[in-house]
Amino acid sequence: MTPNSTSAVAERPMPRAGSATSRIDWVDYAKGICIVMVVMMHSVLGVEAAAGQTGFMHWLVMFAKPFRMPDFFLISGLFLAVVIDRDWRTYLDRKVVHFAYFYVLWVTIQFGFKAPSFAAGSNWAHVGYLYLQSFIEPFGTLWFIYLLPIFFLVTKLTRGAPQLAIFAGGALLEMAHVATGWTVIDEFCGRFVYFYAGYWLAAYVFALSDRARVRPSFALMGLALWALVNGGLVITGFSEWPLISLALGFAGAGAIIVMGTLLARVQWLNFLRYCGEHSIVIYLAFFLPMATTRTVLLRSGLFDIGTVSLIVTVAGLVGALVIWRLALALRANFLFERPAAFWIAPKKPAPVLQAAE
Repeated sequence: MTPNSTSAVAERPMPRAGSATSRIDWVDYAKGICIVMVVMMHSVLGVEAAAGQTGFMHWLVMFAKPFRMPDFFLISGLFLAVVIDRDWRTYLDRKVVHFAYFYVLWVTIQFGFKAPSFAAGSNWAHVGYLYLQSFIEPFGTLWFIYLLPIFFLVTKLTRGAPQLAIFAGGALLEMAHVATGWTVIDEFCGRFVYFYAGYWLAAYVFALSDRARVRPSFALMGLALWALVNGGLVITGFSEWPLISLALGFAGAGAIIVMGTLLARVQWLNFLRYCGEHSIVIYLAFFLPMATTRTVLLRSGLFDIGTVSLIVTVAGLVGALVIWRLALALRANFLFERPAAFWIAPKKPAPVLQAAE
């Protein structure tokens, strides 16, 4: 059995029983940890930039920097082997149009909130230019869903190429620390290797989870050792060095997978699993409650910067879920569910496995 075979992905994991759509519990926990770290990063750095000082949350953000996005991209590629051989029309619908719809919709929403401040600093013609530019230079927090379709396309187009060569090329791009100033180019070079690894090495990822579930004590010792090494390299600044950054990205991704597995094993911190199940909802909507709470708390002067950062992080997570529930209650489902008019291939029943998207 090859590492990237469909059967390797489809046979190993066991979906949770009793769910409307079969999901894999540890994947949702891992995605939950990832989305919390992403919201934390934007919340903390935003608060600190506005206040001109740092707080205790800054160190958590720095600790997570080497693996925060590598793990998110690795998990995003984890189930690709199940669908990569679909016809192009279906593949483009599920992996390109799906994300393009949400990007266009939410970049417009985000831009609408920020346009007045942009206009105050220049003029409305320039605001229009900035909006158009957001379709070639991803806007704000939305670069992740801008980049995912590109990864899906590149992986399918290189389906017949030697997989080791594609992986090695991605690793070299990551270690090159490309910095052109263009988000798509820079982030593609820095992140594609992790996405491709999730696709190509999916069987080994599931094997790692299996071993952690069977030997939790050994897994906990491994996590402790990883935390010490990762933290030490971050503090000393070596985490930014070529090869070390690549190694920490994969090590951290593995650590999050093990954490997700152990949490799923004992069913602790279920809010993380819930966040993972609705990670796209949180990713799309957290900017508004995050920015609003940040502004209110900084003006109040009631809390220190670390506490403000923590509250803003929680507000971003909870607020996004509240916005989602309100949208459903008000029949504004189009904010989080792609309407039938924007499907280019027939919608089929949910697969046996729920992909990590």
